[in-house]
Amino acid sequence: MEQRNQTPVSEFILLGLSEEGEVQPLLLWLFLSMYLVTFTGNLLIVLAIVMDSRLHTPMYFFLANLSFSDICFTSTTVPKMLLNIQAQSKVITYAGCITQMYFLMLLVGLDNFLLTVMAYDRFVAICHPLHYTVIMNPKFCCILLLVCWVLSVLDSLLQDLMVLQLSFCTQIEIPHFFCELNQVIQLACSDTFFNNLAIYLASGLLGVLPLIGILFSYSRIVTSILKISSSGGKCKAFSTCGSHLSVVSLFYGTSFGVYLSSAASQNSRATAIASVMYTVVTPMLNPFIYGLRNRDIKLALRKLFS
Repeated sequence: MEQRNQTPVSEFILLGLSEEGEVQPLLLWLFLSMYLVTFTGNLLIVLAIVMDSRLHTPMYFFLANLSFSDICFTSTTVPKMLLNIQAQSKVITYAGCITQMYFLMLLVGLDNFLLTVMAYDRFVAICHPLHYTVIMNPKFCCILLLVCWVLSVLDSLLQDLMVLQLSFCTQIEIPHFFCELNQVIQLACSDTFFNNLAIYLASGLLGVLPLIGILFSYSRIVTSILKISSSGGKCKAFSTCGSHLSVVSLFYGTSFGVYLSSAASQNSRATAIASVMYTVVTPMLNPFIYGLRNRDIKLALRKLFS
């Protein structure tokens, strides 16, 4: 590729969701409100699970980690966006951009793997109830959590190290409100073939395979539930995995929606607006889904406030 106008990059410009000045105060208060709701809601879920001994089970162990991951996920992007709006600055340093990308990829991967592990937990609970406590013992749960972290860290570290090898031109404007991997790679002057290859491989291995695992788990769960003779037993079995299924649908639905919108449209700003769904809205809704649909969480929250 052409190498002209290459200079050592010290910063990038985040164009955000809108460049209209009168919209900025609205965006500030809107995203501040959503961030506070997300932070508070997920923190309450974590505290309720930690404080209530009845919730010290594998399902809620992974749910607490999912809520903690969502807190970190939104804290990686939204505070920087709010700071830029408040300071009327769109600058993010090169080191800050690389760091933000690392934690974003790590936490998205962690959410992905945690949802997969939670689907496996429901599969064991419903399809092999007599062996549930033996299979999902505390040691095995910790191993599963460790595997989720290790895979997420390795993937994000690999992607970040490959970005560090790129050279950037004088065009340093990112049409997004955070440093998104694809957008940053598009700014590079050097060859990005291996970066794009790594993204496709990671998406296939670490994105599609977990989704296949979730779909397989729920296909077996539905088959087992349909074999239950009583309608009350069926309702009870469905209710135990309804909240998780809602979160899975929201997570993958918004992720694929952003992917399809970016593939169908060349408007990067439209893609940035669509990405708000999985970066902000999904983590904000997760506590409501579990809080409203899960009786144990409701009781634990009441106990926490009382």
